[in-house]
Amino acid sequence: MNVFYEESGELKVASVLADNAQSLQVEAPHGKRSKIKAGVVLLRFERPAPGELLQAAQALAADIDVELLWSACTPDAEVGFDVLAEDYVGHRPDPVEQAAVLLCLYAAPMYFYRKGHGRFRPAPEANLRAALAGLERKRQQEIQKQEAIEAIRAGILPAWLAEGLPALLYRPDKNTWAYKTLEAASAALHLPIPQLLARCGALRDSRAWHEGRFQFEYFGPLPTDAQYPLAQDFSRWPVADAPAFSIDDAFTTEIDDAFSVSEGPEGFLKVGIHIAAPGLGFEPGSPLDALARERLSTVYMPGDKISMLPEHAIQAHTLLEGRATPALSLVLTVRKDDFEVVERVSRIERVFVEKNLRLHEVEPLFDPRQEEGPHPFHERLRLLWQLAGQLANRRGVKDRPPQRYYDFNFVVEGERVTITERPRGSPLDTLVSELMIEVNSSWGGTLAAAGIPALYRTQVNGKTGLSSEPAPHQGLGVAQYAWSSSPLRRYVDLVNQWQLIRFVEGAPPCFTTEGGDLSSIARTFEMAYEAYAEFQRNMERYWCLRWLQQEQVQAIDAMMLREGSARLAGLPLVVKVHGAGHLAAGTLVRLAVERLDLWELTLACQLEQVLEPLAEEAAP
Repeated sequence: MNVFYEESGELKVASVLADNAQSLQVEAPHGKRSKIKAGVVLLRFERPAPGELLQAAQALAADIDVELLWSACTPDAEVGFDVLAEDYVGHRPDPVEQAAVLLCLYAAPMYFYRKGHGRFRPAPEANLRAALAGLERKRQQEIQKQEAIEAIRAGILPAWLAEGLPALLYRPDKNTWAYKTLEAASAALHLPIPQLLARCGALRDSRAWHEGRFQFEYFGPLPTDAQYPLAQDFSRWPVADAPAFSIDDAFTTEIDDAFSVSEGPEGFLKVGIHIAAPGLGFEPGSPLDALARERLSTVYMPGDKISMLPEHAIQAHTLLEGRATPALSLVLTVRKDDFEVVERVSRIERVFVEKNLRLHEVEPLFDPRQEEGPHPFHERLRLLWQLAGQLANRRGVKDRPPQRYYDFNFVVEGERVTITERPRGSPLDTLVSELMIEVNSSWGGTLAAAGIPALYRTQVNGKTGLSSEPAPHQGLGVAQYAWSSSPLRRYVDLVNQWQLIRFVEGAPPCFTTEGGDLSSIARTFEMAYEAYAEFQRNMERYWCLRWLQQEQVQAIDAMMLREGSARLAGLPLVVKVHGAGHLAAGTLVRLAVERLDLWELTLACQLEQVLEPLAEEAAP
C-alpha cells in the first residue's frame, strides 16, 4: 500500500510499512522513514510506485486547465478533490489523475480555497478576478523591474524612477516598487544606490549626494521673493554721524556688522558698533519670520552656503558699502587716554558704509604697533585694536594662557579646491571678536536689566547652551551673553534684535515669558545648529579627501594625537592610523595614503615612517 499525503503544507508520497489505524510508518522514495498521522493521508493506492505516481501526476497537472476546472464547480459549494477529478476527466479517475488534480488545486489558491481534508471551495468570481488582476500587475511589475535593471546597466535611469527623486534617494519608502527595483539593480550591479544613480547621471557626483541629502532633510527650496514682502521705507531713521566700515572674509555677503570711529567730546572718542537690522524689515509672525524660524541659521560649507533668509532680504539689509543701511547701533563713549568705556547708548539709525574691508587685503598691511601705516583705515583700525585690548583686559583675558587652535580656508573653484591654514589671533581677529563680545554682552545686560525676555548663550561649569534666563558665560568672562550680532545668519540673534528694537522704541517686547516660545526656539535652534555644524565638518572632510585625490597624494606627514589618531599636516583632517596605536601624542610621522572613499568619507592610512616627537611645548 502507498499513500499520497500532506505534511506542513507540502504534498508527499510514500510506501506504507505499518498501518496502526491512527498512525502509519512510511518510507519515502528516497528511503527516509517517518511516522505520520492517518488524518493527513489524502489518497491510498497500490500502483504505480510512489515515485512514479508523483512524477506522472506532476506532468499531468501541468496540462490541467485550472480555469476550466474552476468553472465546472458550483459557486460557494465545497467539493472533494476526487469529485473534481472525476468531473474533469469524465470517468472514474485513477490514482495518477486524482493526484494530478490535487496538485493543481494546491497550486491554485486564487481559484480554490482549502476547506478541510481534501476539500475545496471555488473562489467567488469577484475575488478571483481581483486576484488575477493583482497577479498580472505583479507580472508586469517584474517585467518592468527587469527592463529597468537592464537600462541602468546601460547607464540610463528610466523616467518612472527619476520621477521619485530625491525622496527615493534620501527618504525612501522601502515598500514601494521603485525602491525595490533600485535595490535589485544595486544587488545586480554590486553598487550602492547613490553610486548607481550617479552612474546613470541622475546624481552629479558624491558632492551632490552629501549636499543634497542635507538640504532635503533640513532645507526646502527658497520660494519666490514675492511671497516674502519687506518694509522698504526707512527714511524715518536718521543717518549716523560717522561713516562706517566692515571687516570680513573675502566671500562674505551677509555683512552683519560694521564699525565707526569719530571724535566725541574733548578727550573722548565715539565708537559705533553697527549691526544689520533685518528686524526692521519684517515682524515676528510674518511669512518671512516663519521661513527664518524653520531654517534657524545659515549653513556654510566649502564653496557654498544655504542662507537662512532669501536673497532679497539679505541684499536689503546687508551692510553694503556705498549706501546707508538701517542698523541697530551700540555707540560707545571711550576715554582717549586709557580707552575706558564711560557710556553705552543703543540707537536705531541708517549707517553709511564707506568700505567693506576684506581680511586678506588688510591683514598684510596692518601693524597696530605702528602709529602710521600704508592702509587708509590704519588709524581707525589701530584705535579699535587699542579699545579691543582694554575690553579684553576687563574680561580678564590677559590673565589666561593663550589657546592654540587650527583654522583653515577652503576655496572651491569649479572642481578644484585650495586649502590654506589661517592663523588665528591676529590683530584684526582680536579687534572684531572683542567688539562682538562687547555688543553681545552689553545688549544682553540691557535686556536683563530691563526684565525683557531674551535668549542667552551661557557657559557654566564647562557646559554651554542656550537659555531664556540670563546667566554667565564663564569662558568669555562676562555676566551674560545674548547673541545679537548676526541677525542675517542666526535666528536667535534675530529674536534678540526684535526685543532690542522694541526696547529702544519704548514699545512692549515681541516675545514674553508666557507660552514657552523662547524656550522652544532655544531647543529647536540647538538641535539644528549642531546638525548644521556636523554637516559643515563632513563637507570639510569631503574636500580634504578631494584635495588628496586632486593632488595625487600618496604619502603625507602627520602628527599623532591619542589612541592611534593623527592630524594630517596642512589639513583639518584627523584619521585613524593602522599600526600606530603605540606612538605617543606629539610624534611626527609619515603616512602612506592607501585608499579613500568620497561617498563614505573614509580614508585609510598606514604608518610608513616615524619622524620625530614634537617639542614638548608644541605637543597637543
